[in-house]
Amino acid sequence: MLFTPDPHSYARPAQVQVRHLALDLQVDFSSRTLRGQATWQLTNHTGATELWLDARTLHIESVRLDGPTGEQTTFTLGADDPILGQPLSIMVRPDTKVVCIEYTTSPEAAALQWLMPEQTAGREQPFLFTQSQAILARTWIPCQDSPGVRFTYEARVQVPAHLLALMSAENPQQLDSTGTYTFRMEQPIPAYLMALAVGNVEFTPLSTRTGIYAEPVTLPSATHEFVDLEKMVGAAEELYGPYRWGRYDLLVLPPSFPFGGMENPRLTFVTPTILAGDRSLTSLVAHELAHSWSGNLVTNATWNDFWLNEGFTVYFERRIMERLYGRPYADMLQVLGHTGLLHTVEELGPTSPDTHLHLDLAGRDPDEGLTEIAYEKGDYLLLTLEKLVGREKLDSFIKEYFARFSFQSMDTISFVAYLRRELLAQEPGLEEQLQLETWVNGPGIPAVAPPVSSERFAAVELALQQWQRGTPAAALPTAEWSSHEWVHFLHGLPKSLPAAKLDELDATFGFTHSGNAEILSAWFPLALAAGYQPADEAMEQFLTKVGRRKFLTPIYKSLLAVPGGAERARDIYARARPNYHSVATTTFDAMVGQTA
Repeated sequence: MLFTPDPHSYARPAQVQVRHLALDLQVDFSSRTLRGQATWQLTNHTGATELWLDARTLHIESVRLDGPTGEQTTFTLGADDPILGQPLSIMVRPDTKVVCIEYTTSPEAAALQWLMPEQTAGREQPFLFTQSQAILARTWIPCQDSPGVRFTYEARVQVPAHLLALMSAENPQQLDSTGTYTFRMEQPIPAYLMALAVGNVEFTPLSTRTGIYAEPVTLPSATHEFVDLEKMVGAAEELYGPYRWGRYDLLVLPPSFPFGGMENPRLTFVTPTILAGDRSLTSLVAHELAHSWSGNLVTNATWNDFWLNEGFTVYFERRIMERLYGRPYADMLQVLGHTGLLHTVEELGPTSPDTHLHLDLAGRDPDEGLTEIAYEKGDYLLLTLEKLVGREKLDSFIKEYFARFSFQSMDTISFVAYLRRELLAQEPGLEEQLQLETWVNGPGIPAVAPPVSSERFAAVELALQQWQRGTPAAALPTAEWSSHEWVHFLHGLPKSLPAAKLDELDATFGFTHSGNAEILSAWFPLALAAGYQPADEAMEQFLTKVGRRKFLTPIYKSLLAVPGGAERARDIYARARPNYHSVATTTFDAMVGQTA
């Protein structure tokens, strides 16, 4: 079997590869640790006598061959790298089929977020959730932590009897009084899709294969928000083939979750910040659902190939939203994404190699590749291809791509060869028109990219002009606006508006006390720049309650840019940091200049 060399893993799967995991864990909230055994079934391709795994901040107690009662073998933890952790070398025989590793996680394990009751929505019970992407699975499971290595798994997890445990697998739908839960994932997945959550959560079904898990206080609003979940799954299947994972459920996490969503198979984790009340932010769910094909089914071989996961997913997401809510709605998403892409290119620099689709992240944290380049430039390439060959041909190509490479990994070089052979070669001159090499290995946005526009945003821009020319805010035609239109309106405002003008907008539309995080993250930077003090308290509450990095970043940046803002930012961050996941604190420790 061929494996693309992965600069972010010590594993050597071409020699000895893991293929099935039996996990047995005890969850201890008092010590903030997981303790138990990881039993790996192996395939030895070369007769090697060493198994190489990834580990980070793990205490390895013993390793046995042939199962939990087998003979002990020697193992070595190598030098600790701040990004990669440690290589775990285990001595095996050429005929060894199973190794059993007894271990305990560290209270500082970067994938694990342990929440006190007051940090949850219900404020009564503690909560644990994992975030394994990109290379954090190794902080709670000794594993071959590369997206190019797939395995099936089963698990037994012991938790406090009053809490429910869930994984990226077949899940319970109600509490077990013993606190013991068993799980099975029969489709092979990479380690970054390993997920565990433990908390006071309940379940509501939405259809025979979809449903919502959430804290009891959150469940009613979540059920209302995601009522179209089954329609989304059906729309996705109509586009690109059958859903291959059995159930598709959502778990609404506490507010400290650092991302919008995480596409864990069978159980997408989502942030409560998308509970807008009007279902206007559910494109995030369409995005995570689309990952069931692009990412989970066909996976980037390394994090240098991350655009293969995210570019396809963004394109797919918007096709789902168009099918459900119409082309004008999807066009708004496209324009918002394009705006984000332009800002990212400007921030990174138009000639930066980090604006290439195919990245070189060796020696760096792969989280540095989690930018709009992978998402929006990847989508823009597919949008350009659609313009050149037509939707019908592109849809046929994508559907076949997912079918042919199901449960496999794909690197950029192999994908480009496949695209050339199966699509571009069918029409002379097509690759030159597309400028494929410029997209993949060139900086910025190729000139061949088609323009994007939105008729609904055009109406917003007209309203913005009317307000700037003196029309009272109350007279603007905003009654039918979605969250996206409000965000576009706020982004279109001059950055140097005086506080009096913001006061008029706030008095009319109530931005400061909006329950919509997208609106707040666009409003607070304007308020900071203007010195609009009525927003100060709400901004501080937002920063200390919400952990989603996308929303926090522009606010902290704006705070740092105003006189006296650095000291204020450090003060807020010191209070807020315990509520943030390590994925977020890694970003903000550097930005704000203060660690715990």
